[in-house]
Amino acid sequence: MALTEAELKKIEEYQQKMLELQSQMESLNYSDHFEIGLLQKKIVEVGEICSLWLEYQKVRQSIDELKFVEDDDELQELVIAERSELEKKLFTLETRLKTLLTPEDPEDNKNVFLEIRAGAGGDEACIFAGDLFRCYQRYADKRDWRFEIVDFHENPVGGFKEIVAFISGEKVYKRLKFEKGVHRVQRVPKTEASGRIHTSTVTVAVLPEIAEKEITIDPKDLKIETFRAGGAGGQYVNTTDSAVRITHIPSGIVVSIQDERSQHKNKEKALKVLRARLYEKQKQEKEIKLHEERKAQVGTGERAEKVRTYNFLQNRVTDHRVNVSWHNLDQILDGDLDPVIDELISKLSNK
Repeated sequence: MALTEAELKKIEEYQQKMLELQSQMESLNYSDHFEIGLLQKKIVEVGEICSLWLEYQKVRQSIDELKFVEDDDELQELVIAERSELEKKLFTLETRLKTLLTPEDPEDNKNVFLEIRAGAGGDEACIFAGDLFRCYQRYADKRDWRFEIVDFHENPVGGFKEIVAFISGEKVYKRLKFEKGVHRVQRVPKTEASGRIHTSTVTVAVLPEIAEKEITIDPKDLKIETFRAGGAGGQYVNTTDSAVRITHIPSGIVVSIQDERSQHKNKEKALKVLRARLYEKQKQEKEIKLHEERKAQVGTGERAEKVRTYNFLQNRVTDHRVNVSWHNLDQILDGDLDPVIDELISKLSNK
């Protein structure tokens, strides 16, 4: 997966841009904090590619230097091991560079609503929905994103039937947009006495946050209801009708929010989720028209519609869209998603 001529040309442009930015920074009046802030942000963005390219060249040089000692019988075993490590590092750097050089999607900088729902598989699907939720929550922490639970419906034996989170930060949609689809898990449930492998599915939807001006909703098309929020009891039981359910009559989309104790805040959140779902629905309708009968974002949740498989017995995660596997499932579920996401961005962004 070597860098293409077009990508190498882009890197040269970034290097030139970095020299220009550094020159601008030197000529700035240090009392102009606003301009300094803007320049520093640009330098960080451009600098990431430049520093990765510098590291890439060093690794390539180290691989080339090994050629001078590869015929030495005494060192051959060490050379083979070192080359293997360097080639892995080179591959990682290439993937990261390709990701950063991928053309921007206009929505890449948007915040998102992440919706996770149990699909086929009963309680085990709900439990894995909880596992995926924690995976994305930890990934958000690693990237310093803000992660806020919007709504959820717990499963009595563990996990969630459905959970919705709002994630905000830098390039959230760019990093998460390819997570949408059916995620299949293969493992032996704790409740399975015979040790039989169980297969279940979870659907993931990633919806960019949509501003009011981007989509028009006629208030006459909305049915708004309030009800008393449920709770586990004690001081957290809501004694007022603060929960909100909004039905968009033309589309049939229903959004219920009971996260906040304020009815006004719940209504505001519900409208944000509704805008995102309506926008996604309209986008899918356009795609179906352009690509005939292309399937909707998360499909039906049936096992055959998988985009990714998590096989616990083999400690393996496989993404079927790029036909690549990673053998560190435990680390991936702990939020180490960057290698997976970088691979998807580099191979799927231009499709």
